[in-house]
Amino acid sequence: MFAPDLPDSRVVVSADRLVRSYGRRKALDGLSFTLERGECLALFGPNGAGKTTLLRVLAGLLRPSGGVVSVAGTQLPGGLAVRAAVGLISHQSLLYPALTARENVLFAARLHGVPHSEDAALAALTALRIADRADAPVRSLSRGMQQRVSIARAIVHRPALLLLDEPYTGLDESGAQALTQVLRERRDDGAALLLVTHNLQEGLQLATKAAILRAGRFVRQDSRSAIDADEYPKLYRELAGAFN
Repeated sequence: MFAPDLPDSRVVVSADRLVRSYGRRKALDGLSFTLERGECLALFGPNGAGKTTLLRVLAGLLRPSGGVVSVAGTQLPGGLAVRAAVGLISHQSLLYPALTARENVLFAARLHGVPHSEDAALAALTALRIADRADAPVRSLSRGMQQRVSIARAIVHRPALLLLDEPYTGLDESGAQALTQVLRERRDDGAALLLVTHNLQEGLQLATKAAILRAGRFVRQDSRSAIDADEYPKLYRELAGAFN
């Protein structure tokens, strides 16, 4: 795969008092944070806390209602410039079911102008351990296999920012191991990761920092080095568990 166009600054995401409203309800209520190259923010919170909304805003799929937010040096809403810098991995595959696994990933590679796109598509499928099913129509694949293809599509252009919404959903042990390895490699290469998960252990395994979101606001932000993994579940329950 080709080298990513990472921002000149170390800061990949900068949010200052970010607000996203739906009518009178604030799904995101004044969030401020930064995410630098090589960092992984594990984001935890109960259902309805605003986690997926935050990912959709950073992906350029929703417009901020207030505040100032930039991704890879482009202020939101940033249109194509932001979408080119972002890879979104969701628990919904959003693949074209009639196309093969290879065709789905190749389409994304060509859309982003990836050089040697056919080689890049195969390399992404190989990284997710699904190259042997590259020419199978997506509709014929299991849920877990479709998730692997979806992940390959999201990483094929080596984005500066990877947004991950419960990415381990549906993956078997082999798929989960492949995903963890890919995410570590992308983080070590300088990409920034924002990982949303309900699995605290899973999130902390990759994180360089962690945050707890509740009712659209951060109620806790920590560096990973300051977190006791054994005590963190209790802390999480105290701050957010009652709201699940």
